[in-house]
Amino acid sequence: MRNLLAPILAALILTSAPLRASDLADEIGGYLDFAGYVEGVIQPAQLTEDILPGVTFVDVRSADSFAADAIDGAINIEWREIVARADELPDTGLVVMYCDTAVLSSQAMLVARLMGHDNALVLQGGRAAFQP
Repeated sequence: MRNLLAPILAALILTSAPLRASDLADEIGGYLDFAGYVEGVIQPAQLTEDILPGVTFVDVRSADSFAADAIDGAINIEWREIVARADELPDTGLVVMYCDTAVLSSQAMLVARLMGHDNALVLQGGRAAFQP
């Protein structure tokens, strides 16, 4: 019995991996079908005093960059940690992700949105563009 179990488990694992990749491809395709060219982007000028209290800023840069120059009140979740720490992102209000250039934060935002955080946005222009 034990000799039969290993090949069966291996077959299940091998056949389920493409299914998960296919599901992921479907999710990404669905997002891209409906995303506009400015989907998930917010301009610094749109972050007015009346909406700032409901904004959670997420600095997706390294801990060193965060310590050196972060937006007041921001939390630091490095872009590579978004999947593991997605539960730290609030479900309500705006979640504005930023880095230095908006490249890493764009990647983090896409991952967050694919994980169900439709309130995640990228700060256009990155950290330097936001001066409260």
